[in-house]
Amino acid sequence: MGYIAEFPGFLHCIERDVLIGRTDTMSDPQARTRSKPSLKLRKARIRHFLITSGPNRLTRGWINRRHQSADVVVREQEIIAPNWPKAFDGIRIGHISDLHVGDLLSPERAVDIVGQLNDAAPDMVCHTGDLADLYWPGIESVAQAIGAIDAPMGNFFVRGNHDELDSAEEVERIVRQAGTTVLQDDVALVRRGEQTLRVGGIAWSRTPSQCRQRIDSAMGDESVDLLLSHNPKAFDHAAEKSVALTLSGHTHGGQIARRNRPNANLAVFHGHRRNAGIYDIGDSRLFVTVGAGALFPLRWNVPAEIAMLTVRSG
Repeated sequence: MGYIAEFPGFLHCIERDVLIGRTDTMSDPQARTRSKPSLKLRKARIRHFLITSGPNRLTRGWINRRHQSADVVVREQEIIAPNWPKAFDGIRIGHISDLHVGDLLSPERAVDIVGQLNDAAPDMVCHTGDLADLYWPGIESVAQAIGAIDAPMGNFFVRGNHDELDSAEEVERIVRQAGTTVLQDDVALVRRGEQTLRVGGIAWSRTPSQCRQRIDSAMGDESVDLLLSHNPKAFDHAAEKSVALTLSGHTHGGQIARRNRPNANLAVFHGHRRNAGIYDIGDSRLFVTVGAGALFPLRWNVPAEIAMLTVRSG
């Protein structure tokens, strides 16, 4: 269990990276791009051609232009979490996820979206991964815009599966240098007077078993008040650990859903029964955002969003 940052009161502190056993293998930032692509990246590139770049070429760019011009809504959501610390009742968390900066979302458009989050004046920013789509070059300006948001209770990031396709190390380096605290199976402390909010975060985990292992690595025998996990499949074990609130993304809400039935969507067919909105197990709560970007250039009844969460003690 590692404690990597502390935010006393409402003042930013410099992140202290004490992750054990990690080394900087990116002394040459371009080495990764020259190396042979991983199998996951090669598969992702094929999928990307079939559902994104190929159709876009056939329509002479119309699909991408239409997609990038679509609005991103700022979703105001109140969450009542019985285990949430009363000293932090009413805080506003700006939850952003799944920008997928690349062919489907240009860095310039992504920075505009981050501007919407900044204008909402969150107390805390929580970014639950997939900043990059296929490749990390191009995310720098977006990471800088997110890190520049003046969120007095901190700015946190956990990586998603797409952040690992090209170089997880480079994505983390860029995000960290932009001023955001990267949580990789760690816990950060946010203080308000003598009260403490424990914020945990785990790196990308595909299965519930992998999520369990990372949560246990982050927390040890203790728990946290807020857990960030790209994959909502972490929620079952988070509830077992009495985590008050878990924030996730990854599912995109399926991007296509039935009208007025946001949970009847394509994500269900990929094994994500918790895929959009609020869920509960006992006194624990999960919020899954449908994300601000896209995996393919179509959303139907699932508008891209930034979530502004007002968290209340039960």
